[in-house]
Amino acid sequence: MRKKFFIETLGCAMNVRDSEHIIAELTQKENYELTDRLEDADLIIINTCSVREKPVHKLFSEVGVFNKRKKKGAKIGVCGCTASHLGEEIIKKAPYVNFVLGARNVSKITKAVKEDKFVDIDIDYDESTYAFSDFRSNPYKALINISIGCDKKCTFCIVPHTRGEEISIPAELILQEAKKAAKNGAKEIFLLGQNVNNYGKRFGDPNAKKMDFTDLLEMVSEIEEVERIRFTSPHPLHMDDRFLEVFAKNPKICKSMHMPLQSGSTKVLRDMKRGYTKEWFLDRALKLREMVPDVHISTDIIVGFPGESEEDFQDTLDVIRKVKFEQIFSFKYSPRPLTKAAEFENQIDPDTASRRLSEVQALHDEILDEIIPKEVGKVYEVYFEELKSGGRVGGRSDNNFLVLVEGSEELLGKFKKVKITRASRHSLFGEVLE
Repeated sequence: MRKKFFIETLGCAMNVRDSEHIIAELTQKENYELTDRLEDADLIIINTCSVREKPVHKLFSEVGVFNKRKKKGAKIGVCGCTASHLGEEIIKKAPYVNFVLGARNVSKITKAVKEDKFVDIDIDYDESTYAFSDFRSNPYKALINISIGCDKKCTFCIVPHTRGEEISIPAELILQEAKKAAKNGAKEIFLLGQNVNNYGKRFGDPNAKKMDFTDLLEMVSEIEEVERIRFTSPHPLHMDDRFLEVFAKNPKICKSMHMPLQSGSTKVLRDMKRGYTKEWFLDRALKLREMVPDVHISTDIIVGFPGESEEDFQDTLDVIRKVKFEQIFSFKYSPRPLTKAAEFENQIDPDTASRRLSEVQALHDEILDEIIPKEVGKVYEVYFEELKSGGRVGGRSDNNFLVLVEGSEELLGKFKKVKITRASRHSLFGEVLE
């Protein structure tokens, strides 16, 4: 009899990929099989995020619930960024946790499940050349890490303290993984990194072929079976003209770009140590709009950063109005441990931050109400990848709109032309033309 394990993933796409690695290692190298019923599991894992306060608070409430619901003798493990950050403190606060494994130590999962009270949170550990076993939660697209860690020193961000210095994964390993995934039916490759377009700055393997992210994009696009390429997240500072030109001209690169703004104020961007100005960001975003008229631009915005004046906030609204982002992930600033901004004076009061967050979201709703109705009547080639409720199938247009049509699993993994018949702020609805 194989033992069963349950895994819950919090946070970003990189955490999703880390969970896939954990699943692959346990199912292919150990005597485990995946279950979606926590009560049946012999092993329960929570893969955590620590970018904002809420996921950290959620960790302890979740493991407490897991401990009450688990069957007798089941183990609990905590992985990911909060594991890296808190380490042994997790076991001290929740002694029923059996192991803690940091975000930079995923390859040690088979060791962690065998040793009680195992803790490894080494952020200097280099997994860049480790050959993980293979598992994909979605067979139609492949998440592929191209780097680990982050070299940026953004004053609000805990990631460098939980994932360590940035190391690029050798291109030959990335291409090998992409080719294998494509041969197994994944027509879309999704490249992942904290700052993907800083790729190539440092390799753990001294013999790795030197190249930058634009070179890597072109190499992945040469794989015949790969039909679409997406990536996240690029850093606005590294969006040079060559990168934008290849993005615009290469037909396999999907025309959606995540450009994390964080703030529209040059003063706040300097305090955040983002490395660019309001003017630079606008230049890159508007150049992108000019080169690719149907590009879908998404962003991250933090309001209420320490010292953010009303004038600074108005600069953020100004950028939103000028770029007209199709998607915004907006948050109130929350001080994170180990970060410089947590030590800053002039913290913004919660009521002001809440008001500013509401203003950002209201302005974005206005923009969506202006641009989204124009999608009705357009025809998109949609790659269908998931079943939705109500007899619908969901897929993505090249420029990343979620498109829903009536249909069944027969559409999964296929490209179909779809005419948009109705549009909402969060998704488009259409009819398959072929």
